[in-house]
Amino acid sequence: MRCLLALLALVLTGNAAPEPAAPAILIVPARVFDGVDPHPHAGWKVLVRGDRIVAVGPDVAAPPDAERIDLPGATLMPGLIDLHVHLFLHPYDEASWNDQVLKESLALRTVRAVAAARLTVAAGFTTVRDLGTEGALDADAGLRDAIAAGIVPGPRLLIANRALVATGSYGPKGYATDVPQGAEEVSGDGVVAAVRRQIARGADWIKLYADYRWGPGEPSRPTFTLEELRAAVAAAHDAGRRVAVHASTPEGMRRAAEAGADTIEHGNEGTAAVFALMKARGAAYCPTLAATVAVARYAGWNGRAPEPSGVAAKRASFAAALRSGVTLCVGGDAGVFAHGANADEIVLMHRWGLGARALVLATSGNAALLGLADRIGRVAPGLVADLVAVDGDPTAEPEALRQVRLVLRSGKRASLVP
Repeated sequence: MRCLLALLALVLTGNAAPEPAAPAILIVPARVFDGVDPHPHAGWKVLVRGDRIVAVGPDVAAPPDAERIDLPGATLMPGLIDLHVHLFLHPYDEASWNDQVLKESLALRTVRAVAAARLTVAAGFTTVRDLGTEGALDADAGLRDAIAAGIVPGPRLLIANRALVATGSYGPKGYATDVPQGAEEVSGDGVVAAVRRQIARGADWIKLYADYRWGPGEPSRPTFTLEELRAAVAAAHDAGRRVAVHASTPEGMRRAAEAGADTIEHGNEGTAAVFALMKARGAAYCPTLAATVAVARYAGWNGRAPEPSGVAAKRASFAAALRSGVTLCVGGDAGVFAHGANADEIVLMHRWGLGARALVLATSGNAALLGLADRIGRVAPGLVADLVAVDGDPTAEPEALRQVRLVLRSGKRASLVP
């Protein structure tokens, strides 16, 4: 009777019984890479409760109810972040870009994207920026929301929806009649309205093309004028959205930097002068090395010397970027190559001169460029429990990133390999 009266009193007073505390997990790896210090910390442990990191260090005490995960020989680090993916594309040696855009149904492409998201998070990438659906309309918004709701597994997804391209400059091309395009075509005063349309469709970022190939087989040339780019960037920034700009030529890169782009993608022909301008204007550089290497391999390169001209040019532009001190971001353009192989970009950046700093950029560096440094990208108390463990030490040997043992996204286990 007393219990019944107590329960009735709780109901009448509006006081509910406190919810039980979220379960705790104590992770005990060989070392912790915290996302900031390029040197990992041997003997550190990490305590997670719910979706947050609670404690980090060598002397972490676990509550009696904590699950303990021992990972001998492994490195625990922040969930990796990729700032340039296309979940709605698959490798170009499986199907050309034209065939994917024109011949694969929206339903098929969406199912492929769901599978790509699963592979991406299982590879330790817990946050990605998808820079355009490439003809798959607004399907990225639905995928982002399905992942956030726990309907399908995948990384935290920031989307650009449809990229914006200058009228007549994109593809598919070479057909006798108009065909569906892989992006939204705009010009002049219509650029601002197009930016606002993408935001209304759910875009977290705006993607613009500052240059492209006007005709099949032509070299890349500028597309949008500086005035068009400035208007688009201003409209996006007014709405609290950041802007990524595809630019391969020095002039396209110059216009993107002058217009206020937040990140510039590819930069195949980047020069010392244009990287200096980007640094001065605060535009970060996302080199997409892995895409260049993948395309060269599809053309028959075996990965050894002599390097094809495209790879040699990319290596030279990346070296110029390193010398300039421009802010770098990590994003390989997955979709051109296989999803789940996102670590290829970190491996290449490490080997082409960055060393362990590549891993810092792929965690805390990318988080800062997303405006999420207070939530993700580091192993620190209070941050979201996005964590990945790999066998070995990836700061010394980046190939270790391919040996994933454990993935937590917001404290929930995405992958655990015995």
